[in-house]
Amino acid sequence: MKDEDWMEIAIKYASKTDYPYGAIIVKNDKLVSGAGTRRKNSLDPTAHAEITAIRNACKKLKSSRLNNCVIYTTCEPCPMCFTACWLTGIKRIVYGMTLTDSSRLFFQEIDISSYQLNKKSGNSMLIKGKVLRDKIVKLFNK
Repeated sequence: MKDEDWMEIAIKYASKTDYPYGAIIVKNDKLVSGAGTRRKNSLDPTAHAEITAIRNACKKLKSSRLNNCVIYTTCEPCPMCFTACWLTGIKRIVYGMTLTDSSRLFFQEIDISSYQLNKKSGNSMLIKGKVLRDKIVKLFNK
């Protein structure tokens, strides 16, 4: 499947949550886990889509390492989510809209790009942004 196809699945997770963020973890072209942000309903400020998808993938794979995995997320990971990706060894991040988009549309984020964080961490991950960005921005505008 192409990045756009996987992002469509992340969008489906986003459309079912209290905030329109969704993320999936893919390994060897197979969906490992997916989640939407549930901060409000769970009363857990760390219940971002990426964090929950990572937790679920680690449990399913019985490992704290997600080597050779890709995360697809509707929004560029915040610093907390980027760090979780980095700590688990995710090799690639694919995101839709940017943190700057999110800050403008929804609420203020800590606007430090994944590219900046990746550079500071030794450029260990491949990052591709703005996949289906316009479609995701429309989802956020609803």
